[in-house]
Amino acid sequence: MKHRRISTRRIAVTGASVAALVVAGISLQSANASTDVSAESLSATAAGKLASSLTKDLGSEAAGSYYDAQSKHLVVNVLNQDAASAVESAGAKAKVVDHSLAELKGARATLKDKASIPGTAWSVDNSANKVVVTVDRTVKGAELAKLNKVVDQLGSKVQLKHSKGEFKSLIAGGDAIWGGGGRCSLGFNVTVGGEPHFLTAGHCTEAITSWSESQGGPVIGENAGSSFPGNDFGLVKYTGDTAHPSEVDLYNGSTQAIAGASEATEGQQVTRSGSTTQVHDGTVTGLNATVNYAEGTVEGLIQTDVCAEPGDSGGSLFAGDQALGLTSGGSGDCSAGGETFFQPVPEALSEFGAEIG
Repeated sequence: MKHRRISTRRIAVTGASVAALVVAGISLQSANASTDVSAESLSATAAGKLASSLTKDLGSEAAGSYYDAQSKHLVVNVLNQDAASAVESAGAKAKVVDHSLAELKGARATLKDKASIPGTAWSVDNSANKVVVTVDRTVKGAELAKLNKVVDQLGSKVQLKHSKGEFKSLIAGGDAIWGGGGRCSLGFNVTVGGEPHFLTAGHCTEAITSWSESQGGPVIGENAGSSFPGNDFGLVKYTGDTAHPSEVDLYNGSTQAIAGASEATEGQQVTRSGSTTQVHDGTVTGLNATVNYAEGTVEGLIQTDVCAEPGDSGGSLFAGDQALGLTSGGSGDCSAGGETFFQPVPEALSEFGAEIG
């Protein structure tokens, strides 16, 4: 997907490193979900807004929410039947669950304190009302035993899954951008103070300071901001007269216009564009995910079941005309399947004082 045209010729980027991602699959069906027929059909964006409003109103009685893409309903987890009635009155489905958000937050804090092991990741799966911990193939022996002990202590609040891949940060994305022998992908075109810039992954801007549209070509942008690990976003300022439309390359001769940025919703259908694997679709399986790369820990990520391969880092995650994320890392490939993590775009825009455009 192309968020900008850097020349009349499309360029492809290869990843200097492979990103390993973990994804926790979610089931959008639940035997405990309310069958209330008054639940409204909602878009993912509308569901996200309603979820925010209900979470605020319900306070500690709310225990997370997710979007059922098949029925187009918002499902809100609650701790008692009174809260369930309030949810259903607002047009959503209610599901009474065992674990509060505070309990799940406490489980995440324990994992961070006792199990921040490279090759692990975790996020809250609201459809399962658990923290899903994913461990990649590099975690073995004493480290795996240590993780298993922590997971066992946390009991039913946590579910452990294994990934056949390896968690690594990816250098890859939408349209290719090159620098210093490495390749990443452009995420979204933005403006800062009216000046044209673009967003990409922070692990790309930490490794490379100036960018070209082809390997060894003239410089078209210089880094203006970077954050990795902790976050995974970078800002590059265009230095020349390069076209920078607010759109994503769909790799079929067309583009998707990008009008703004939104927060992702669990269960939402999304699309990713990258210069290595081009366009792939999938589902948001978790929010506020933590991944422990070899280079350090990144928090607050969007977790999906969209595949990615080396060379896709920094690329675009979107839904319709809304920018959602920047490709951070993952595992697997687009032949056998895999998982990918994304840095939320709204956070990057806020950090840099940038606007989509």
